[in-house]
Amino acid sequence: MLYIMRHGRTDWNAEYRLQGGTDIPLNDEGRQMAREAAIKYKEIPLDICFVSPLQRARETADIFLEGRDIPVIVDDRLREMGFGISEGIDHIFQKPAYPAYSMFKDPAHYVPTDGAESFEELFQRTGEFLREVAEPLVKEGKNVLIVGHGAMNTSIINRYRNIPLKSFWETLCKNCELVRVL
Repeated sequence: MLYIMRHGRTDWNAEYRLQGGTDIPLNDEGRQMAREAAIKYKEIPLDICFVSPLQRARETADIFLEGRDIPVIVDDRLREMGFGISEGIDHIFQKPAYPAYSMFKDPAHYVPTDGAESFEELFQRTGEFLREVAEPLVKEGKNVLIVGHGAMNTSIINRYRNIPLKSFWETLCKNCELVRVL
C-alpha cells in the first residue's frame, strides 16, 4: 500500500501564508496534530517512510512514527512546490495581482514566474520518485508512507486518481490526514 500524509500545522498555515520551499517549523498545534494522528492511525502497518527535507514534514514524520521501528528516509523530490516570490504572501486568494493566485484559481492556465515551479516540474520530480522508489516497494508488498506537503501530496494523489490539472486542488489533504493512495 502507498499512504500519504501532509505535515502538521505551522504558524504560516495559521496565518494563511504560502510556504512552498520556505523551511517553516511546526507550531505546537502541528506537533499535537502529529501525536493525535499517531494514535488514530496506529493500527496501520507501515514498513518505510519517505519524507520531504523540509523540517515541518520531517518533524511530523518523527512524531507520527515515534516508538515504531520504521526507517525514515529524506528525499528531496518530496519537497513542497516552489512558489517563488509569492512565498510568504498571506491570503493569496484575495490578491489576484500575485502570480500564485492563478495557480490556485485556474491551475490549468498557471504560468510560473519569478522563481516559481511549474506543475509540470512538480509532476516530473514526484513521478520520478514514484517510479524509482515507491512503486517498486509497493509491488514487493511493502506499506510505504510519504510525509509531505499540500501541493506535492496532491500531485501524487491526482496522478493515481486521474484528476485533471483544472481540478488539481480538489484532493488537497488536511494537515496530518492519512490518505491511502494505492
